[in-house]
Amino acid sequence: MAQLTVGSAIAKARDLLIASGVPAQEAETTARCIVASDRWGIGSHGLMRLPFYLARLQAGGIKASAKLKVVTDLPSLVIFDGDDGLGHWQLQKGAEVAAERAQKNGIAAVGIGRSNHCGALGIYVWPMINKGLVGIAFSTGPAVMPPWGGNSTLLSTSPIAAGIPTDPPTVIDLATSAVARGKIQAKAQAGAELEPGWAFTKDGAPTTDAKEALAGMLAPLGGVKGYAIAVLVESLTGMLIGPTLAKNIPDMFAADQDRKSQEISHFIIAIDAAKLSVDGENSRTTDFAEYVAGAGGRLPGSNRVNPESLNGDDEITITDQVADQLAQWSSKLGI
Repeated sequence: MAQLTVGSAIAKARDLLIASGVPAQEAETTARCIVASDRWGIGSHGLMRLPFYLARLQAGGIKASAKLKVVTDLPSLVIFDGDDGLGHWQLQKGAEVAAERAQKNGIAAVGIGRSNHCGALGIYVWPMINKGLVGIAFSTGPAVMPPWGGNSTLLSTSPIAAGIPTDPPTVIDLATSAVARGKIQAKAQAGAELEPGWAFTKDGAPTTDAKEALAGMLAPLGGVKGYAIAVLVESLTGMLIGPTLAKNIPDMFAADQDRKSQEISHFIIAIDAAKLSVDGENSRTTDFAEYVAGAGGRLPGSNRVNPESLNGDDEITITDQVADQLAQWSSKLGI
């Protein structure tokens, strides 16, 4: 395993993205979001993914110079065409717009279509949390789950994230599959077995082989309930925003699809928490946090540092394989 500081990791990711043609500001935002995943301990969505983004940038599946293009602009609803750009900076910008509009109008939603993978979805509820707002986020991706009772992939891991401005903040971030697909990829790279019940082969047989799972299907979280929630996520992203359903989204882990645009869609909702109460100002968020602590628990995600104020001296750990891949890309791109 290799250790590096958060600051050096962000600089490395930023420089690799800039060398791949991504403008400096977008590269900086993307790098911070990527490394925040590692800082949270979610290596499956952090620097492990960067070589795949770089390959897609080089092949043309991701457009380095993409700009967000306004499709719909209403007081509480904005829809952007992502122009096949990196999902990280695009969803960060979408969350910032949603937060700004919600502060004015009480609630706002932002959709981004024709985008790409954005890493850990929980990162993008922080622009709302930091302004005392509730944030909810949805995203789609390549189809890896079958419909309940079905035998072919139709739904993505269909992640959902939510942020509540408690103290400490509550951050809910989960896939509606039994496990995030990035964890399957990480297991495959490490040659490790999966937990039983996570995945199926392409023929529908249960498997603990990560490589078979990548070529096969993931199980839904909680059986039919997870499937139903995945349908909700697909409805609010690929179906309504588009332009592509999960069934037709290229797989970022398949090198032969690097030239194809993923056309992923994301959806953010921001709500002014102070305007929700039926009885005006109250202490219930504080009360609930105290009740959770008093019962011996903790709020979901309360141990995750704010991705907008990372400490550059903190350390993260990546696998030797990821470190080698980043070194190879540095040599390839001449940095």
